[in-house]
Amino acid sequence: MLKVFELIYSDYRRYRATGGNQGSFLGVLLLSQGFWASCVYRFSHQVVQIKIPILRRSLRIIFLFIEKWIEIITGIRIPGECRIGRSLYIGHFGPIILNDQAILGDNCNLSQGITLGVSHRGENAGTPVIGDRVYIGPNAVLLGGIVIGSDSAIGAGAVVTKSFAERSVVAGNPACLLSQAGSFEMVRYDRMENDLARQASLELRE
Repeated sequence: MLKVFELIYSDYRRYRATGGNQGSFLGVLLLSQGFWASCVYRFSHQVVQIKIPILRRSLRIIFLFIEKWIEIITGIRIPGECRIGRSLYIGHFGPIILNDQAILGDNCNLSQGITLGVSHRGENAGTPVIGDRVYIGPNAVLLGGIVIGSDSAIGAGAVVTKSFAERSVVAGNPACLLSQAGSFEMVRYDRMENDLARQASLELRE
């Protein structure tokens, strides 16, 4: 249970790091619908991992109703079965739809109107896997068993159905590679200047 609160605090710090109207404690707590959704997800994900079947099923039913309530009031659907790293930031009011098998790394940014969906056909059957420090712009759609490398940026309205390497900047329908400048100016978080993984990736930026 301690880990849940650590993850919620890491999410909270992402909102503080962005500044603006969400840069205060009350701003994050009362005005950030994305933070509400991520809090419910963190607890729901913990329930999914409970080893005692009868307890897991009982609590899962309760949290399914809580997830639906959050989806109704925020437009954001993050099932407890998703796997999401530390410091999630959801920048705006929904709708945001994540398939229950979606995987996201640490310090990712989700914008409004995005979908991370499943595909059941072809070589890309499956659900997206998103690396660390990835920015996903408004109304982007990512479908299938694709992999988006760390420090990538997905442009507004992009439809992504194939994998892209680290530091990719992609846009369009279908999405095409624009550059490998990365998401470094779009993703902000505490002590990012001291993040060795980010620094190493930044040095490789084209």
